Amino acid sequence: MEIQALLITFREALEALLIVGIITTYLKRTDNKKYTKFIWLGAGLAILASVGAAMLFQLVFTGFAAMVSEMYLKISIMIISALLLTQMVFWMAGHSRDLKGNTEDKMSKFISTGNVIGMVIHSFLVVLREGIETVFFFAAITGGNIGAAMQGWGAITGVIIAVVVSYLFFKGTMKISLKTFFKVTGAFIILIAAGLLVQAISMMQDLEIIGSIIPHLYDLTWILPEHPIDYEHYVRDHGTAPLLSGEIGIFLKALFGYSSMPSIEEVIAYVGYFAGIYLLTSYRSDDVQQSVKEETKDLETAAVSNQKK
Repeated sequence: MEIQALLITFREALEALLIVGIITTYLKRTDNKKYTKFIWLGAGLAILASVGAAMLFQLVFTGFAAMVSEMYLKISIMIISALLLTQMVFWMAGHSRDLKGNTEDKMSKFISTGNVIGMVIHSFLVVLREGIETVFFFAAITGGNIGAAMQGWGAITGVIIAVVVSYLFFKGTMKISLKTFFKVTGAFIILIAAGLLVQAISMMQDLEIIGSIIPHLYDLTWILPEHPIDYEHYVRDHGTAPLLSGEIGIFLKALFGYSSMPSIEEVIAYVGYFAGIYLLTSYRSDDVQQSVKEETKDLETAAVSNQKK
């Protein structure tokens, strides 16, 4: 859980800090530093709103769990979170290239019209989006115990690393490609999303909501049991120890949804998820390449037209 929380808070906090940093840097560069306080005001209000949303979500989760089976709610949260995590990665992949330009264009309009309220609302919504996503993802990885994730070392460490990275980035001491950065972190987020999806399927099969044609497609317990208890049971039943510790298995299960004895449906869902990601990525890449070709063609046409004139 802690590693998941670290990755999620690092990614979400860094996205928010990068956008806020782009805004404040732009204000400083254009001699509009007086508006910076309104940007931080919006960001501060968003943080408070996110904490409030976490408390409200925890209250609703507890109340809902008391009325119906808690497991059904956990399954729903896992599936929705897997979809949101996937959407988040694709959204940033499509907007990271123009993130700086689009943000500065919005701020330019706010400055030209003196729209201070617009500045506050813009920074508020930017940070709030990341905060609400974090709350929802915490609910998924902890089974509804959001407070445990918020107070754990993973979430705190993730925020600290995000602050340090964003500070070094804007100070110019760290040269990183945002596109490459979001690709790398996006890959880990996709793995977490796939793990949540598979765990949701496993829980639905345990509750007999869905059946299974082959409950255990293969058994890797002799190599890597998914829990220390499975490790002990294997030693008891076979007289030999698995190659790897159950502690490693429980770590990989929490982080990526590892299962030593998955059903065929879990395997199909896992492989199918990555196949879908690959197809979507290829489709988006083709669109980008086509867009670049069209823009290049337009520029060449314009150049030829200017030469004729």
